[in-house]
Amino acid sequence: MNAISVSRQRLCRGQRWVIKIGSALLTNGGRGVHRSAISAWVAQMAALRARGIEVVLVSSGAVAAGMDRLGWRRRPESIHQLQAAAAVGQSHLVQVYEQAFGDFDIPSAQILLDHDDLSNRTRYLNARSTLRTLLSLGSVPIVNENDTVVTDEIRFGDNDTLAALVANLVEADALLIMTDADGLFSEDPRENPRAELIAEASALDPRLLQVAGESRSGLGRGGMATKVRAAQLAARSGACTVIAGGAREAVITRVCAGEPLGTLLLPEAGPLAARKRWLAGQLQVRGAVVLDRGAETALLERGRSLLAVGVTGVEGCFRRGDLVSCRNSAGREVARGLVNYDSRESLRIQGQPSEKFIDLLGYRDDDELIHRDNLVLL
Repeated sequence: MNAISVSRQRLCRGQRWVIKIGSALLTNGGRGVHRSAISAWVAQMAALRARGIEVVLVSSGAVAAGMDRLGWRRRPESIHQLQAAAAVGQSHLVQVYEQAFGDFDIPSAQILLDHDDLSNRTRYLNARSTLRTLLSLGSVPIVNENDTVVTDEIRFGDNDTLAALVANLVEADALLIMTDADGLFSEDPRENPRAELIAEASALDPRLLQVAGESRSGLGRGGMATKVRAAQLAARSGACTVIAGGAREAVITRVCAGEPLGTLLLPEAGPLAARKRWLAGQLQVRGAVVLDRGAETALLERGRSLLAVGVTGVEGCFRRGDLVSCRNSAGREVARGLVNYDSRESLRIQGQPSEKFIDLLGYRDDDELIHRDNLVLL
C-alpha cells in the first residue's frame, strides 16, 4: 500500500467530520439556492450518518442567497447591506436544508457564531457543549457566521476559517472543504492547463501558501489561500483536511471512503497528541483543584471526568473555561483541564454530588467540574 493510500485509510476511519460548502456551490454560481445539489449533498451526509459517522455542516451562502432574492448581482460593500442580505438569505437557506434533511428523518439545527463565541473561553465551552449535545441527539448542526450582526472587527473573514475553528471545537477527525475547484494545484489551472493537482501534503508546509490563489467568484470572501490556512488551523487539533470539488458526483461519500479526490492536507500529530500539547503547554494555568484519592484514581486509571464530589480544595481565582491544574493530596500535578465552574462556584460545590448543584448554585450547567474531553493527564 503506497503512502497516499495509507493516509486516505486514516482519513476514512474518522468518526466525526466537519463539512464546509462554499457560496459558489450553494448558489450555483450566483443563480439562486441550488436545491438539487443541496439534496444530493444531504443524501450523502445521511449515508455517512447511517455508517455511524457524526457530521457538522458549515454552510456559506446566506449573503449570496439573499443577494439573489433581493435581485442584486454584485456583492455590496456596505456592511449594513451585507447584513440585510444575510438576514434575507439565511432563513431561506435553512428552510432548504431543513426540508432536505427531513426527507431522511434527520433533525437539523441552526448555529450562528461570531468570533467572540470562540475567543471567549466561557462562550467557547457553551458553544462546544451545545454542538456536542446536538450530535449526541442525532442532529446535524448547520453552522454559519452570524453575518446579520457581525462587524468588520469581529467577522471571521470567511467560512473556511470558521469551519476549521469548528473542527477544533468539536475535535473532528476530518474537515472536508468543498469548493468550485478540484483541489490545490501547483499553479493556477485557469492560467496553466498543465498545472498538477497536489494530492497530499503536510498542512504546515509553507510552500502551500505560495501556490494558493484567490477567489474570483465575487460571491464568497475566501480563496484557496484561506483554505490552506484553514487546514493549518484544523491541524492544531489533529484534524486532516481535504479540499475537493463539490460538483463531483458523490464527492462526500467518495472522500470519506478513501478515494483519492482533491488535496489531502495532514496534521503533524494525531488528535489526542495535538490536544494534549495545546492544553498542557499553550494556555496559562489560572488556578488549581485538589483531588481526593478516589478522584485521582478515576482520572488516572479509568479515564473519567473530574466530578466535584472528588475535590477537597480550590485554589486561585479562575473563570469558567479557564485552564486549571489538578493536584493530588501530596501536591503533585496529575492533570490539567478546562473548568466548567468558576472558582467561587467550585468552592461551593466541592465535595458535593452534581444532584446538589441546583440547591447550592441555583442552576446546573454541567454535571462535571472538568469533562474528560477537556482534560489531559500529565
